[in-house]
Order: sequence, then C-alpha cells, then structure tokens
Amino acid sequence: MSENIKKIQLNDLHIALGGKMVPFAGFNMPVRYSSDTEEHHTVRQGVGVFDVSHMGEFKVTGPKALDLIQKVTSNDASKLVIGQAQYSCFPNEKGGIVDDLIVYKFGEEEYMLVVNASNIEKDWNWINKHNDMGAALENISDSISLFAIQGPKAIEAVQSLTSVNLSEIKFYHFAVGDFAGVPDVIISGTGYTGAGGFEVYVKNEDAEKVWNAVFEAGKAYDIKPIGLGARDTLRLEMGYCLYGNDINDETSPIEAGLGWITKFTKEFINSENLKKQKEEGVSKKLVGFILQEKGIPRGHYPIVNLKGEPIGEVTSGTMTPSMGVGIGMGYVKSDYAAPGTEIAITVRNKNLLAKVEKFPLYKK
Repeated sequence: MSENIKKIQLNDLHIALGGKMVPFAGFNMPVRYSSDTEEHHTVRQGVGVFDVSHMGEFKVTGPKALDLIQKVTSNDASKLVIGQAQYSCFPNEKGGIVDDLIVYKFGEEEYMLVVNASNIEKDWNWINKHNDMGAALENISDSISLFAIQGPKAIEAVQSLTSVNLSEIKFYHFAVGDFAGVPDVIISGTGYTGAGGFEVYVKNEDAEKVWNAVFEAGKAYDIKPIGLGARDTLRLEMGYCLYGNDINDETSPIEAGLGWITKFTKEFINSENLKKQKEEGVSKKLVGFILQEKGIPRGHYPIVNLKGEPIGEVTSGTMTPSMGVGIGMGYVKSDYAAPGTEIAITVRNKNLLAKVEKFPLYKK
C-alpha cells in the first residue's frame, strides 16, 4: 500500500472482517465484505453499517461563524435551528462547485461542516482563504470516526444503545447524547442511501467500542458491515450526486439540479452569476435515466438522441440490484432533460434506448 494512503481508525478490524480494501479518496477503504448486491439488499431491507470515517469535519465557531458559512455556501444557513443539519455546496468563482457538504448547527455560534474525503485539504484551504471576517476554524477530520447505520431496521436495531429516542430524530436533524456507553456522540438523521437510519460521529478512541456495540445490539436484526460498492448503487438509485462524478469544479449547482440548495435570499460567492443562470436557464442539465434495454451504463459513456447525435455524457451508471436494470445519471442538452424523454446510451458501440426519469429512480 502506498505510503500516502491514509488509514481510518478501524482499518485492521475491516481486514479481519474480510473487507476487500481499496484506495479511495486517499484512504484505504472497504469496498465490500460479501457481494455488492447482497450488501445493497441488506441496507434496503434490513440494516447495515458503513464506516465512512474518511469524511472530513470542520468546526466553525465564534460570533462570525454564520457570516463565513453564509459567504461560502449556497444554501441559507440562517434558517437552521439548533439540532438541524442542511445540505449545501461551496460554489467557486467560475460557476462550478468546490464541494458539496452538510452544515450542522450546534449553537448560535457553533457549527460543523462535513465535507467529502477527497476534498478535505482543498475545502480547508478554500474556507480559510475566504475567512476575512475572523471566524474560528478547526479541522477535526483526523480525530473523528463516522458510522452510517442505514436501513429500515436501523432504529430498532440500536435503540437499546442510547437514551435518545431515535424515532424522534427527524430527517436532517440530530441529537447529541450517550451512545453505547460513550457520552457526547452526534446522532444524525442523515445518510446517503435513502433507506432510513442515521449516522453517528464518535471520537477515534471510542470507535471500536461503538462499532462492536452496534453489531452486538443489531445481531438479532442480522446487521452487516457494508462497503463502498453498495454505497454507490444505493445512492445512484436515489439520484444523490457523487462529487467528482456528477458534480465538480466545472458543473454549476443549477445545471446539477441543485437549485433547491442555492438560495438567493443572501449574497454568497458567485451568487450573481448563478442567479443569472437560474433566471436565463442553462444549456445542459443533470438527469437520471433508466435503460429500456439490457446493458450497464458507465461513467463517460456517450448519451445520444434517437437519431444518434451526441447530446451528453453519463456521469454515473450501474446495474441496480433493487430493480435489476441499468440506471444512471448524466448531463444532457436541456431540450432532452424532461422526464419521459427518450434518449439512448452508447454501450459497447450499441445505442441502447433509455428514458429520462425523475429522481429517485428507485420508487419504493
């Protein structure tokens, strides 16, 4: 393993569990333990746990905390109440996206930003560069472990570990409380699967204790460790963007269908240009599609119209375990973005019929 690859706190535990480890976003990460399909179904139907400790966490505190967050993020963080989280993005100066993130509000002057693993250094430099108001910043990424306990049985599987009533934690809200005998654990009603459940943030020194307690408590519910392979098929069924695939420094939030997290009730980096885009329209849009013929779409495959003329490119694609068909996301010319539009994906030199669909692609 290259020396530059970082290890998450429970690296050796995942190897002992039979996890197939691969380099991902600069970290040695478990991609699967059994099979992607089996792990996917475990999360959709039962409960599974992802170790996503590679994610980055920044604390933003002090009287200027909100001012900085409002300047660097597209969503309106002034609307947050304590105990609430918000999906957002960092727009860059040229219309693209530095990263997508979640903003947590702990107090009037205390916030946490959760960013993508591959962008920790880039995001940290970006925020510091724009912190001309003197907000206090702390990068706590290396001291925090994060477990996503996902699936319809998540709450009942681990409710016994905490005095916090898990069923009262609404979507995109969180509580701080005891969990598995550890105080001050952040229990958040967020996730990247659309299957329900929550995410727990713990200090590295408590990570193994919490992980083991979760699996002990969830035994009766057939709880399983889940790798990054299933994480990708689950998020794709929901139409959740993956940074580096579906959004990047060149794609605008308006093109990416993230207008709902782009609020022009305030000024933020590049807000003027993005507002113009929203008003005047964009030439390409990110869409979801479902193949109508047998095949598996992959990133960078061409998207064509029914005459075979190029109209875009696939950004993410897979064979969905829940539906048993090829699905994907990609940018197409705006004329082809309406749900129901017939398009084709070029798979191995054959143009396979596909239909543009509204997200989520997987309808429960």
